[in-house]
Amino acid sequence: MPETPVPYDADVLIVGAGPAGLTLATALALRGIPALVIDRQAAGENTSRAAVVHARTLEVLEPLQVSARLVARGLQAQRFTIRDRDRVLVPIGFERLPTRYPFTLMVSQAVTEQVLLDRLTELGGRVQRPCELLDLAQDERGVSARLSDGRTLRTRYVVGADGMHSTVRERARIGFSGGSYDESFVLADVRAEGELPHDEVILYFSPAGMVVAAPLPGGVHRIVATVDQAPERPDAGFVQALLDARGPQARRARITEVLWGSRFRVHHRVADAYRAGRVLLAGDAAHVHSPAGGQGMNAGILDAMALAEALQRALAGDRGALEAYGGQRRPAAQAVVALADRLTRLATVPRALRPLRNGLLRLLARLPAVRRTLAWRLSGLVYR
Repeated sequence: MPETPVPYDADVLIVGAGPAGLTLATALALRGIPALVIDRQAAGENTSRAAVVHARTLEVLEPLQVSARLVARGLQAQRFTIRDRDRVLVPIGFERLPTRYPFTLMVSQAVTEQVLLDRLTELGGRVQRPCELLDLAQDERGVSARLSDGRTLRTRYVVGADGMHSTVRERARIGFSGGSYDESFVLADVRAEGELPHDEVILYFSPAGMVVAAPLPGGVHRIVATVDQAPERPDAGFVQALLDARGPQARRARITEVLWGSRFRVHHRVADAYRAGRVLLAGDAAHVHSPAGGQGMNAGILDAMALAEALQRALAGDRGALEAYGGQRRPAAQAVVALADRLTRLATVPRALRPLRNGLLRLLARLPAVRRTLAWRLSGLVYR
């Protein structure tokens, strides 16, 4: 007798409701493909974490009808500069880029996730919380996923969008090659008075060390710095000392309030494969790297949009579509990790070499081609 087919609970199970998972679910919903989304957290993150949406990402998100919503809620930074205290080393402008979005959009990840969730809800989708993937097993026809609420779901495909410590990646036995940097990083969202522009992202390569000052909506600035031993929750005094030693000198910024802060260590890793049978990876489950250049969340969103198309083709019978997804997105992730790594290593050269580094950067920045190439890479347009 022929074997009785097992009904599917959905075509796709998406594990993780961060930007990559929500983007994928929304893109699939627009294509009429049933997907279930689960997330282990009871509610979405309320901290800002990633804060940059680049031009290429906004272009790719247009079919989801969320780009205009993001722009309306974000702040448009027209320039990115590298400075040594008050001296500009590398000025990069985005205004001449061939895109409808000639700027860096500064918007908190919490807002990005909410915009994506709102659009998914409009399309009839939802996120099941709190719900965690415990284990999975796959065969030629599908995947059985055991969840923390006692259910075992049967789906055609499972996508791990569950971050750096991905359970999906571990259960699929996919390696995660790379390493980590020695330095620790401190991050804080602050209110400040003084010399911190509201239309420009500044990377300070000062003799005392690196610090980034990036504007966010509502008069807030994101401060990121490398430190030997970062406090778990940086206070106003700690952030003030960083800016005094590394930031603007002629007109110093004064920190009036720390809204949120944390410390972290940075890894640089790429999954050995983006697919193991019917299990696929996207976002931080597939690649993690330094925040230098603000590429992480953007790369994950681009993963998701490419994967939605690949899954649609696979479900229609194209057996090579999912392999092509990995063949396209893994090299892109490697390029992003390499760019972030170069910027991070530039930022963390030994103190004795920093004047030489800064002088070389200033010389290179005199070449229009260098500034143009950096603008294309930072905006993501080079990956068109």
